[in-house]
Amino acid sequence: QVQLVESGGGSVQAGGSLRLSCAASGATFSNYYMGWFRQAPGKAREGVAAIDRTGVTGYADSAKGRFTISRDNAKDTLYLQMNSLRPEDTAMYYCAAAVRLTWAGYRLSPAAYNYWGQGTQVTVSS
Repeated sequence: QVQLVESGGGSVQAGGSLRLSCAASGATFSNYYMGWFRQAPGKAREGVAAIDRTGVTGYADSAKGRFTISRDNAKDTLYLQMNSLRPEDTAMYYCAAAVRLTWAGYRLSPAAYNYWGQGTQVTVSS
């Protein structure tokens, strides 16, 4: 099974940018659907962006136009480029993987993903 390790979180001011990375190991990365999720204190985990095995992407409304998900199968790495960050983006960010996924309707559903990293904190100050 795949193991996932996130990195790249930190503290930035509103309007700034961060690039999160998720390194995969233990399995063939290109076989997995991948997603980025976040969870703020007291709130449910929510999907931010997802990418299928061919590179097709999907975004939450809150991420559209500001965040870009990508994957490098040669490096077994998933990325999330976050621009124009807002204080409401403050959360723990997780990457997740799924072998099988019903893309339509479930690509941003945490319950659809089987494997999770430990998370990386993103804090955006105003």
